Amino acid sequence: MSLDVSPDLLAAAERGEVSDEQFADCIRTSLPYAWNMVSDLSTRLHVNGTTEAGFVDNLTPPPDEQARGQLLRALASDAIRACLERHFAVRLAFQNCHRLAVFPAGTPKDSDEYRTFTSVRSQLLNQSPLLRDC
Repeated sequence: MSLDVSPDLLAAAERGEVSDEQFADCIRTSLPYAWNMVSDLSTRLHVNGTTEAGFVDNLTPPPDEQARGQLLRALASDAIRACLERHFAVRLAFQNCHRLAVFPAGTPKDSDEYRTFTSVRSQLLNQSPLLRDC
């Protein structure tokens, strides 16, 4: 299960009344490692701006399988990913079990920076035997 949904939130969803703030809070409490990574990268982006590559990213593998699973669940769900992007005002791009990049909100998917990060070439160059099971 991806999220720990409270009975109150489930009842709200059954009525069709779930705000982005309620959903974001559910993500924050259910997937704290993923939430904190997106939050930290977004803060770096908003405070320091992008690197020369046009984004801010993480290169440190998750500390354990639970953290790795949280990140994968957060980014594999279109609804969770979109909520994170709206909440933190960023565009997310993901290469593997830990390489997450945040781009400024509104970065077009056809921009050179986004296309380079999400390219087959970049995906292949980001692989290593240490990441085989991620």
